[in-house]
Amino acid sequence: MSAIVSPAAARRVFLTLTVTRWFPVGLVVGILTLWPLERGLTIPEALSAMSLTGITVFLLELPTSGFADAFGRKPVYVTAAVFLITSAVVFYTATAWWQFALAAVLTGVFRALDSGPLEAWFVDTVHATEPGADMDRDLSRQGMVMGSAMALGALISGGLVWWHPIASQSALLLPGLLYLGLGVVHLTAVLLILKEPDRRGAGGRVGMRRAAASVREAPVVVREGLSLLGHNRVLGGLVAVELFWSAGMVVFETFQPIRLAELLGSEEAAAAVMGPVASAGWGLFALGSALAAVGSRRLGIARTAILARILNGVGAVVMGLVAGPLALIAAYAFTYTLHGAGGPVHGALLHREASARNRSTVLSMNSMVSFLGFSLTAALAGQLAAHTSTQVAMVLVGAFSVLGAFGYLPALRAERARRREAERAHTPAGAGR
Repeated sequence: MSAIVSPAAARRVFLTLTVTRWFPVGLVVGILTLWPLERGLTIPEALSAMSLTGITVFLLELPTSGFADAFGRKPVYVTAAVFLITSAVVFYTATAWWQFALAAVLTGVFRALDSGPLEAWFVDTVHATEPGADMDRDLSRQGMVMGSAMALGALISGGLVWWHPIASQSALLLPGLLYLGLGVVHLTAVLLILKEPDRRGAGGRVGMRRAAASVREAPVVVREGLSLLGHNRVLGGLVAVELFWSAGMVVFETFQPIRLAELLGSEEAAAAVMGPVASAGWGLFALGSALAAVGSRRLGIARTAILARILNGVGAVVMGLVAGPLALIAAYAFTYTLHGAGGPVHGALLHREASARNRSTVLSMNSMVSFLGFSLTAALAGQLAAHTSTQVAMVLVGAFSVLGAFGYLPALRAERARRREAERAHTPAGAGR
């Protein structure tokens, strides 16, 4: 396709594919750990298999993002959707550890391919007609849509498990089958509505020569991305924030149900509560994304990011300090709202430092650091909790995550410089004399 997609049309596609991508995830997010346990795996076996997803993503993030920048966003995003379906089939038919491990690796490939291409396509498409436009409001809308879709999916999943219409099968199977079916819907939507400028040569011929050239170009894009990270202090600070942000995520995503089980007396009681709590959390994530747009207009994008990072970390600390289940849920709600608020402004700051050539690479470097930080923090925090308590681990990790606000300072200085340049550009010659 050679015609330019209008910003309005690009936004519709962007938000539609956000729904088809994340609504199915809401259906299974609360049962992913329970399914392998029900199929006979022990808790250590289930968690060791699932950990391979993060390792795979860490290894593949930059190579796959470089290929997306070199070869095109749509081909990579289509491939990601295919791996989504493949990993779901393997996961929901698995009965042995190695099969769940294979499903985890396939999921990691899917997540690595999925990270960045759609957002990069959207930003580049908008910039084709609105050069340099900030993306904070559009990313806020996407965060609202994603959070709402996840929340709705979690609620429907709980209803399906309660309904359990197929008595001969596990109550967890129906949400999984629906997830698989909606994965096919997502792939179809990507093929039909995601339009990308033609990267083919003269005469419309692609051929193996162009594909091979793109493969050779991908490592160059990766090296350029790493070089940019080393020489751009703003980008380096933004990516470093992910180490602290992901630490906070360990508190409000991993330790939340553990602490809730301690307060309620059993894992079963905590599981019964976590369904609606997780659904509400994603709804508040959407609200936080909306608040980010308000904050960026009034405070600026960088200041809003700093405030969200501090308050999210403080919320994680409070989660470790409270002594009752209702107080824990309230602190979780506050923390997850700020989690949603931080995403759009962080993404907007990243896009300021990226170009069309390396945008997917920049997004994937950010994601790669997040996965690495989460994995390392979870392992260390688990050991800390074993030697002290869950509360001590939550408080210390939450306090550590607050330090990520310092990573935004170079972006804040750059934003102030941009504002001064814009003011000088609009000042009439001779004014103030």
